[in-house]
Amino acid sequence: MQPGSVPSSWAGPLQGIRVLDFTRVLAGPAASVALADLGAEVLKVEPPETGDETRLFPPFRDKVSHYFLSVNRGKKSIVVDLKTDAGVALVRDLASKCDILIENYRPGVMERLGLGYAALSANNPRLIYCAISGLE
Repeated sequence: MQPGSVPSSWAGPLQGIRVLDFTRVLAGPAASVALADLGAEVLKVEPPETGDETRLFPPFRDKVSHYFLSVNRGKKSIVVDLKTDAGVALVRDLASKCDILIENYRPGVMERLGLGYAALSANNPRLIYCAISGLE
């Protein structure tokens, strides 16, 4: 093995940690991609129809946004309609099986959806809930 190389079996110090990712644009995706880079399993929740808005950010190659790829590498993706009862129920189920939830919607959005810390930690008291906002 070359000095400085990483064995192919290396999974990272966060192997076994599950992250539910409701992030967008930069601050949130940068935080969750760091967790993925360290070996966490990150499940990115995207809205129906358009998906993550950064899928439309240039530059593109073969119609794929390099910006999107740079802040979402190593993540899995799922489309969930948070405007439906079924979508909210799915997220509650996923959150009950995750270690971390990270979101960067405007303050209060997750609570209005019934997906705030109080609601989700009632089913998963171990849940680490991280809300990132540029607003106070």
